[in-house]
Amino acid sequence: MRVPIDWLREYVAVPADARGVDVAAALVKVGLEEEGIHGGDITGPLVVGRVISKEPEQQKNGKTINWCQVDVGDANGSGEPQGIVCGAHNFDAGDWVVCVLPGAVLPGGFAISARKTYGHVSAGMICAADELGLPDDGSGGIIRLTERVPGVDFTAGQDALPLLGLDRETVEINVTPDRGYCFCIRGVAREYSHSTGAAYTDPAPALVDKAPAANDSGFGVQVQDDAPVGGNIGCTRYVARVVRGIDPSAATPEWMATRLTEAGMRPISLAVDITNYVMLALGQPLHAFDVDTLTGPIVVRRARAGEKLKTLDDVERDLFPEDLLITDAGERALAIAGVMGGEDSEVSESTRNVLIEAARFDQTSIARSARRHKLATEASKRFERGVDPEVAVAAAQLAVDLLIEFGGGAADEGVTDVYSPLRRPVIELDAAQPGRLVGVPYTTEQVVSVLEQIGCAVERSGDHLRVTPPTWRPDLANWPDLAEEVARIEGYDAIPSIVPAAPGGRGLTRAQQARRIAANVLAARGFWEIWSAPFVAEKSFDQLGYAADDVRRVTVRVANPLSEEEPLIRTAVLPNVLESLRRNVSRGQRDVALFEHGLVIAGAAGQAQTFPVGTYPGPDAVRAIEDAVPDQPRHLAWAMAGETDRGGWWGQGRVADWSDAIAAALAVGDALAVPIQVRTAAVAPFHPGRCAELVLADGTVIGAAGELHPKVVTSFGLTGRPVAGELDLDALIAASSTPQAVGLSNFPIVQSDIALTVDSCVRAGEVLQTLRSAAGDDLEQIQLFDSYEGDQVGEGKKSLAFRMTFRADRTLKTEEVNSMRDGAVSAASTKHGAVLRGA
Repeated sequence: MRVPIDWLREYVAVPADARGVDVAAALVKVGLEEEGIHGGDITGPLVVGRVISKEPEQQKNGKTINWCQVDVGDANGSGEPQGIVCGAHNFDAGDWVVCVLPGAVLPGGFAISARKTYGHVSAGMICAADELGLPDDGSGGIIRLTERVPGVDFTAGQDALPLLGLDRETVEINVTPDRGYCFCIRGVAREYSHSTGAAYTDPAPALVDKAPAANDSGFGVQVQDDAPVGGNIGCTRYVARVVRGIDPSAATPEWMATRLTEAGMRPISLAVDITNYVMLALGQPLHAFDVDTLTGPIVVRRARAGEKLKTLDDVERDLFPEDLLITDAGERALAIAGVMGGEDSEVSESTRNVLIEAARFDQTSIARSARRHKLATEASKRFERGVDPEVAVAAAQLAVDLLIEFGGGAADEGVTDVYSPLRRPVIELDAAQPGRLVGVPYTTEQVVSVLEQIGCAVERSGDHLRVTPPTWRPDLANWPDLAEEVARIEGYDAIPSIVPAAPGGRGLTRAQQARRIAANVLAARGFWEIWSAPFVAEKSFDQLGYAADDVRRVTVRVANPLSEEEPLIRTAVLPNVLESLRRNVSRGQRDVALFEHGLVIAGAAGQAQTFPVGTYPGPDAVRAIEDAVPDQPRHLAWAMAGETDRGGWWGQGRVADWSDAIAAALAVGDALAVPIQVRTAAVAPFHPGRCAELVLADGTVIGAAGELHPKVVTSFGLTGRPVAGELDLDALIAASSTPQAVGLSNFPIVQSDIALTVDSCVRAGEVLQTLRSAAGDDLEQIQLFDSYEGDQVGEGKKSLAFRMTFRADRTLKTEEVNSMRDGAVSAASTKHGAVLRGA
């Protein structure tokens, strides 16, 4: 919300010498955070000048420029006329204009200096409105001061900043969802008064007193809401006023256009600008209809199946049954209530008769419509935060007054006001409760004073208070809300800063510790951790090469996704990691290693009944909803491209291969004290010959790693032979246990090497597992150190060499070691057909 300080002064006594920083500081004290300060950013000489001469000159490129002599008084230090080149033509000799001289800086950091152009040295500029950040006066060119600021006697060299209001400042604040009443100058002025004690004048009561009472001769309005959202009627107040005979060519007054521009809105036309001006002033969104396009009464109702509406942004929208509509006689849709109007009834350049709508719509209904149609308008922002129902009459009256004053129209005597008053809550409050909650001993008088100051009606019985919040504060619903208001108005700086002592026995959970260990292991191996939104595109399953019946294709579609291109909840983390890998590689990063851990969907979602927002459906319904939610395990995925061992002056680097992807998984397993076994497999999206399944000791498959399939590499826009992996981190953590320390043995180890010949199709990992199981408890370690295929072992055969390390609680004898080794070889022979080479 942008708040022009001059406008703010109309409602609250802001000191004349107060600058933007002062106003912002005062608002911060009551919780309105400063976003920025605008205006007052023109520095250097900006002065009034009188054009002495204007000599058109035709250029070789066909363009005509004007070589001008301008009297700027003593502003240039010499008193001599200033020579300026100007390309605009809407002025003549004798006109009073605005000149910016060398040394000045215009909005946007545009520095002015004397420079040679078109054969002349141009010492400054003759300014147009847009160059100074002002709304266009309709001329589309140079500012002529006699038209822009009529009735003023000008002097050459006079400072033009205050003359054009360019010394004014605008404070931009962040309005949180619970402070919707601050989406207008009226609300911000009230908060400034709370902060500083400055006198505040609410503009609404005088306008309400001036407005005629509702009568039966007003424009017809009916509210027909038979499908309330969340139990609330969509429209609780609808004020309609008609002004006839306005001049379609009437221009928006300059002061109003300036205020709209300073507040961040673009002036459009008189009727539209007035509705926007009133909204910014009082917080009540208005809508203007062309009365001549209406055939019957206004009917407020919900949308019908298949109904459509072409809105003011020239988009034809499919309406939803929950959308609240403004319709013509209940048939033709005129607007999505509180969000955006339709093209059929908009105010145009020929409109002479205008119907002003000032309504109060349900917050939930408007918020849902705005999100369904992706229309976050200025009106919807205010309605979904709560609009004061009592300000509708004042807003309509102000709009009527402005239309009559500047458009020359006349108001109909008929006034329509369809009103269903909301029940205002009465909050019981012990005056000591705010102090106990905040930690500051507020007195009863302080509490009552603050509550009355913010507009509450307070009934007091000793220290017991019955508080009725004002109509513009729908956020005040219980006593903690009131306690917060007391703390806010009395000053957050009065609350002591006491850091609570951390309770013992808490910290990271076991799963959190394990996840942190896994992340640290990969980071230590050169991987960078990333985070990505847990959504994927439908095409990602095809990119990964999943089969049509692959369970990893079963997911959940998000009803309102962050991106229409990625509407599905992911079933694996790897596609997000690969997309990040592609983005980094495409931007010149040749050697990249990334990892991410996050939640995925495992299995289909069930069907659960939905319930209105704000109602508790009961424990059985909550249990059914929870049961319908699919499992969401946490996965860990990683990917590498380019060199893992970097090359340089010291020698050649080494490109990452499938073994690096598997080694990353084994390193995580070792850090969590979980032995991970690997076995050859063919799992999408990996290359069938360069892929391994990751298996726990009990045979549970928890993931896969290896080199990506060439088709997957191409589909993701990658090059080379990147490698990757993914595992079920939750399953890995569940299998982990606290490792037990083992004492160091004083007895020596005994090593025995064996070479076994097996068929080429036999997996080395399975042979190693058989040897380990059959060798006995004294086998301390076994490792594969060689694999050979060639003429020496015969066609279709391969040789696997293992080193077996034995150690016991005594010195082992050779016969014992040989017996254990032979038993292991015998088991391998029986299970895998292994033959001991050299036997």
